[in-house]
Amino acid sequence: MKTFLRSTYSSQSDRAESSKSLMLTQTARDPALRRMRSEAQERALTAAEVHAGLLARPLPCLPSKFFYDHRGSVLFDRITRLPEYYLTRTEEALLPEAARDAVARVGPRHLVELGSGLGTKVRTLLGAMSTAGLLDSCTLFDVSEPALAQSLPRLAAERPGLRTSAIVGDFLTDLGALGPGGSRLIAFLGSTIGNIHPRDVPGFFRSAASVLAEGDGLLVGLDLVKDRARLEAAYNDAQGVTAEFNRNILRVMNARLGADFDPEAFEHVAFYDAEAAWIEMRLRAARACRVRVPGAEAELVLPGGGEIRTEISCKYTRPAVEALLAATGLRLEEWYTDADALFALALMRRTAERSAG
Repeated sequence: MKTFLRSTYSSQSDRAESSKSLMLTQTARDPALRRMRSEAQERALTAAEVHAGLLARPLPCLPSKFFYDHRGSVLFDRITRLPEYYLTRTEEALLPEAARDAVARVGPRHLVELGSGLGTKVRTLLGAMSTAGLLDSCTLFDVSEPALAQSLPRLAAERPGLRTSAIVGDFLTDLGALGPGGSRLIAFLGSTIGNIHPRDVPGFFRSAASVLAEGDGLLVGLDLVKDRARLEAAYNDAQGVTAEFNRNILRVMNARLGADFDPEAFEHVAFYDAEAAWIEMRLRAARACRVRVPGAEAELVLPGGGEIRTEISCKYTRPAVEALLAATGLRLEEWYTDADALFALALMRRTAERSAG
């Protein structure tokens, strides 16, 4: 089967250039909520990322961060409560003890939360820091401004004496906005690291290390390699919520870029690739289709059965994580896991040595 993309995207490099001159700007509604890019820059970057993804071979792809409009966030919240989806409940069960231990080891006064919002897990970390008499500030960091606009005032209301702030940005490229570290703990929970291609994980670790002082911590949630049937069931739930979540990325493309995807003409596909050690989610065209994406100045032609990759979710072992940490400025200090070895929380510490690269 062949997939074709016809494009008139003549100014991609010019548009992508705007992402290089990043600057923090306060939003008019809340000065504590800062944005890495203007709305125009964000639209141009979205167009460039989608355009590049649709050109990818052997499969066109869409960046998984575009699952999360309001509808996508609601669907994902439903996924976390499904019986097949063990990840969230296992991590939440591990976190109270891991949080107490991590706080005792790191002694953080400043919490940075990457991408999972103001939920149970972040409140657990805040509680552990507060109980230890260490909590001074909390920064929420997410690609979704609406999510942060909701979470930030709730956080301020729940903890009136806490210094709170939020940054709208991409944790793969924008962590420098956090500034120098010192008594800082970064939380990257929910196995979100699994959505980063393994070749890019060392770069993420180096970026995180660059905003941590020696001894500061990074707490990462990791889904672990396990039985294929258990993994595939988690991404193919009986109620079809994950399938609807997967198709939602097409609705986001329609809304943001004026695409004319018919989401119901695509079938949800999710399978475990043991060689790559990841779950891969795709959307398969039920029939031949031609999709126009004017906001990205592209047109995608798919045959019946043609597929678009929408997500990878990498599964890890402790040795695999340690190998990725080499020369990043971070070391693995503690590994917290459940009795069935379904999930792990990894506490990493900033080393004295400068990271390579």
